[in-house]
Amino acid sequence: MDLPDPVIVIHSLDQAVAALRVAARSGHEIVLSSAADAGGYMGPGWFGALVTAAREAVPAARFAAFLDCGDSVGAALAAIRAEVEGVTFTGPPDAARRLADIAREHGVRFETERPIAVFNLVEEFFNPKEIVEQRCAEILGGTPLRRDRADPAAGHQHLDRKGRDRADRADDREPECREQYRGDG
Repeated sequence: MDLPDPVIVIHSLDQAVAALRVAARSGHEIVLSSAADAGGYMGPGWFGALVTAAREAVPAARFAAFLDCGDSVGAALAAIRAEVEGVTFTGPPDAARRLADIAREHGVRFETERPIAVFNLVEEFFNPKEIVEQRCAEILGGTPLRRDRADPAAGHQHLDRKGRDRADRADDREPECREQYRGDG
């Protein structure tokens, strides 16, 4: 997977805009990812509209956006046909190969692994925009991130809200992530 660091999992337009404002101010290129399996329950129309609105709200931000479709072939195919910017599909390899071919025809980036998220904003869902922006600033800091400082083996991935891969809860890992992902200055 050749994506810029960091990946931030978003759950709303306000969260996307907050993350992009901080990224634009600090010079970071980031990836906005939907929650796990959101392609199935939110759909590509929602995600496409969210990305378009976020891009319009923060035109200086440099980012990629991926809709996580989990292992749902139907959700992934709908997202590809809707030509969302990027699709994450974690289903069977034979289906992934066929979907990847279709994605190429539609100019959609296609990934078969969930990116490692430095921050999942699920805990910030009901917080005001200013607080969400502050939390993003704490994670991103003011210095552009350096890929060589990242440690994908450290396990900083939130896969879903059902408890899978939640041993690295956001409040336990944020100081470590800030140190790993922040440049030297």
